[in-house]
Amino acid sequence: MSIRTNILLRVYLAFGLIVLFAVAVMVQLCRVQFVQGKKWAAMQDSLSIRYVNVEAARGNIFAQDGSMLATSVPEYELHMDMVDGAIADDKVFYEKVDSLAMKLSAFFGDKSARDYSRYLRDGRRDSSRYLLIKRKVSFQDLKQIKKFPIFNLGKYGGGLIVLQKNKRILPYRSLAARTIGYKNENVKNGVGLEGAYASFINGESGKRLMQRIAGGVWKPVNEDFEIAPKEGADIMSTLDVNFQDVAQSALLKQLIKSDADHGAVILMEVQTGEVRAVANFTKVAPGEYQEKFNYAIAGNQDPGSTFKLASYMALLEDKKVDTSTMVNTGFYKIPGHMIKDSHGSIGVVTVKKAFELSSNAAVAFLVNNAYHENQSQFTDHLYDWHLNEKLKLEIPGEAQPVIKNPENKSWNKNMTLPQMAYGYEMQLTPLKMLSFYNAVANNGKYIAPIFVKEIRRLGNPIEQFQARVIKDKICSDVTLGKIKKMLEGVVTEGSGKHFVYNPLYNIAGKTGTAQVADANKGYRGKRQYQASFVGYFPAEKPKYSMIVVINDPKGDYYGASVSGPVFREIADRVYSSDMDLNQASPIRVANNTQVPQAKSGQQKALQEVYTKLKLKPQTVKNNQAAIDTNEGISAETPAKKGVPSTVGMGLRDALFIMGNAGYKTAVVGSGTVVRQSVGPGSIIPKGSKIVLELE
Repeated sequence: MSIRTNILLRVYLAFGLIVLFAVAVMVQLCRVQFVQGKKWAAMQDSLSIRYVNVEAARGNIFAQDGSMLATSVPEYELHMDMVDGAIADDKVFYEKVDSLAMKLSAFFGDKSARDYSRYLRDGRRDSSRYLLIKRKVSFQDLKQIKKFPIFNLGKYGGGLIVLQKNKRILPYRSLAARTIGYKNENVKNGVGLEGAYASFINGESGKRLMQRIAGGVWKPVNEDFEIAPKEGADIMSTLDVNFQDVAQSALLKQLIKSDADHGAVILMEVQTGEVRAVANFTKVAPGEYQEKFNYAIAGNQDPGSTFKLASYMALLEDKKVDTSTMVNTGFYKIPGHMIKDSHGSIGVVTVKKAFELSSNAAVAFLVNNAYHENQSQFTDHLYDWHLNEKLKLEIPGEAQPVIKNPENKSWNKNMTLPQMAYGYEMQLTPLKMLSFYNAVANNGKYIAPIFVKEIRRLGNPIEQFQARVIKDKICSDVTLGKIKKMLEGVVTEGSGKHFVYNPLYNIAGKTGTAQVADANKGYRGKRQYQASFVGYFPAEKPKYSMIVVINDPKGDYYGASVSGPVFREIADRVYSSDMDLNQASPIRVANNTQVPQAKSGQQKALQEVYTKLKLKPQTVKNNQAAIDTNEGISAETPAKKGVPSTVGMGLRDALFIMGNAGYKTAVVGSGTVVRQSVGPGSIIPKGSKIVLELE
């Protein structure tokens, strides 16, 4: 082959490869353009423009009286597009940038006007489309900021970009904080009511179109939502703000006094099972306590002597003993262990007295003697009362109760039964123990506590809750009657007499003192005790039940003297503030001329007050509030024509009445209206001035 032919062949081969490559490129271009065009266009959009979820404002949590316990308030993050709208013109921007800097400096106080001016000018020079101005700006502050120079050029003229975020706040701060709970990005499952009802409270997220700009920053394309977020529903809890405050204050005071490790208080209504207050405190430093763990529903420990209620209930129900049965106290020996009474022997006493003075030896002997040959007969009662089951609470975190039976590997036929009799070798939470006592107060009806009554959206109920009935009757009425008398005797004659008894109303309950295990060392480590008191009031017609548990108090550690005063303080405050509990029957005195002190004013409001005070209101046509010796109170009916009468009213009511009637007022003095310059019923032009004299 000649050199020329060889060269031509190589040229043709190279040209052919080039043509082939060009054809391949053209084919691929056509494929990308026409076959995969939509796919790549969508990918391009996703890299520069995308929709992001916008978190909805979470629903509110209310107390049972309507007080707000938790709410979401808007918080704003402010950015600025330095080349947007009207400020694209340098003249407009530079004429007003120093004025804006002065306003921002004066308003936030974090930088000088010169620093703000330099910051804004640097952003302008860099053509920043998303310059950060400020984080965590309130709604009221935002309204003021929108009036600042440049920002007041309009929605699409001043370059201000506003991003709304929602901040969760507790108006009462630490009040019931652990029960209310929380939800944040770092916690998969929320805590407390916030977590339990997240599906209702969270609402529905909205969507906003965002654009990616230089530096990988995403900014909203416009201020409007493509899909507006839907606010969450509101939760109506059972908590009472005033009772919660009382419970936390009383518990905290005793924890500090006893230098205890932690403690809990739960107050609930007997018939409804609605929890009115729940307080939990843990020591974080000497004399300092915080709500860090919900001991009320998750603090599983030996209940101690408060469990004796179940032991005696089983004995009475099976007719193994009666309240008059005589029993020895002081000590009771079982193989490998001596059971002793903490306060020594009180001799041979009745079962009722042994319960009232909390004899461990007596109840251990009675239970062991009655059920030793058939030990499951005793535990069958506990299982029948569902003490081994969770309460299935609305709030997550409830601990699993531990109640043994003879089939358990750890069951000791000589020791377990008598030790269970006075509250050992088991694990129960304070709320579980309280629920059992509540069943006694509720005439045997055993119900599970509830923390939420209702869920509302836009003020309308969408779901309502009632307490779940665990057992319609825990024992016979005969047994129930005897148990109630024993519980009342604890306070009037027994271990609670000096710390819980109140002569003004009756309390029924039981003290409890239990040695608790010390971490991994068990009962052989440092001795720690749990002091408790659980009961209900008023004893003759119970409305509230309550438990107080204080763990590891220093010095005195008995339930009566450590937890009893807390119970008494809370019960006294609750009783005194509940108008349905502590109001005596109205007293009628013939020919009574003493007028109840009341300012004149709105008749409906006055009647409501007198009704609450058990004084029968009666409408009459005169202008004086007076006592009718047979019918009660008469309330004023205001004049319907001309100048109204404000004599006897407070200033607020007087101004309201005169303003609604169309008259201007001038005020002299303070107190109650005693004179007015124009008499009641006078016909004068609207807008006239009337002088009110107050003394």
